Amino acid sequence: MSNKKREMVVLTDVSLITAIVQRGKADEIVKAAQEVGAQGASIHYSHGRGVRERLGVLGLVVEAEKETIQIIVSSDQANRVFESIYRAGDFDTPGMGIMWVTPVEKAATFIPEDILEKFGREDRRNPFDVRPTDA
Repeated sequence: MSNKKREMVVLTDVSLITAIVQRGKADEIVKAAQEVGAQGASIHYSHGRGVRERLGVLGLVVEAEKETIQIIVSSDQANRVFESIYRAGDFDTPGMGIMWVTPVEKAATFIPEDILEKFGREDRRNPFDVRPTDA
């Protein structure tokens, strides 16, 4: 076992953007989000239920295949990324999906040391809160 001191970086000023879109649109939408600052995304398949599932031939149920995108961004970036996703996903067209933003109380992940130093020096509204762990 390593004796390396471990620290947990807790992100406290972040938002979760969730978008449910037509299957096949997620990659294009994530690319648009990354162009305005999002670092990455999680995409998983889902299916919807509701009025649209009854629009098949002879009123038979049609599975509505969807992709769900989840992107965590700093709260400062949330509006810009949200707008980019809206445009790339054609959310102003009926049936293209739905999206929303949820404030996140805290999140944790690996943050490279150079990024921690950059935010620690340049921005006193630092969303990073470094806490030592017992592990």
